[in-house]
Amino acid sequence: MLAIQNYCLAESLKQAYELNQKKKNKILGGGVWLKCCDFPIQTAIDLSALGFDQITETKEEFEIGCMVSLRQLELHQGLSRLCSGAVKEALRHIVGTQFRNCATVGGSIAGRFGFSDVITLFLALDAEVELYPTGRMPLSEFVHMQPDERILTKIFVSKNLICAAYLSERNTDTDLPLITCGVALWEKALTVSIGARPAKASVVKITDVDAACLSNREWLYLTIQNVVENLSFGSNRRASKEYRKHVAKVLFLRCCEKIRKEV
Repeated sequence: MLAIQNYCLAESLKQAYELNQKKKNKILGGGVWLKCCDFPIQTAIDLSALGFDQITETKEEFEIGCMVSLRQLELHQGLSRLCSGAVKEALRHIVGTQFRNCATVGGSIAGRFGFSDVITLFLALDAEVELYPTGRMPLSEFVHMQPDERILTKIFVSKNLICAAYLSERNTDTDLPLITCGVALWEKALTVSIGARPAKASVVKITDVDAACLSNREWLYLTIQNVVENLSFGSNRRASKEYRKHVAKVLFLRCCEKIRKEV
């Protein structure tokens, strides 16, 4: 059961950061995953009054505030066009609409959950995050860092993306994923993210790639084999490592086929 002793609606990032120095204080986010905590929270820090609940499009990128709900992200037309529907596909299976109206992008990423569809998606999109007070850094570095007192404020997605695809395997439609896969095509590269292994998602960047490569079956099968075989997979009560590895190859192939059809 979630037990909160004090609640603070932060008036500034500086105030939120100072409060977050204490280990028993927590950034609230959407609050949905915190309900799974079995430890008391001394002060819950709410960022909802700081203006981080918007998605802003600039000439070079999309800026996504940490308090943007998963539902906002799912319905955003600009991101949907950029990513060829991959964003909606990654989010539509997460529990239900009511849950996605509450859960935030920042909370989903800052939690660094191994099963996170959100992290797998944004790793494939080569996203960056902004941390207060230190600034921007690649998401691929952030997800493998130990949690600290810095506050995640924004996520950035470059508009240089050509096309993207996302797929996952689940026992039931709104269950946690058994394996996730995101693939994005850039001008001269392919980024592949595989998560729910059941460890945190890992991303691999393949250079000197263009759309024509995806039509070369020999190149495609060899690339999929090399990428997946170099990742570690684990077993738990939900699926075996052998199953996860096999399905990862299938999802990788299907994502590449979806991208090939789009371009």
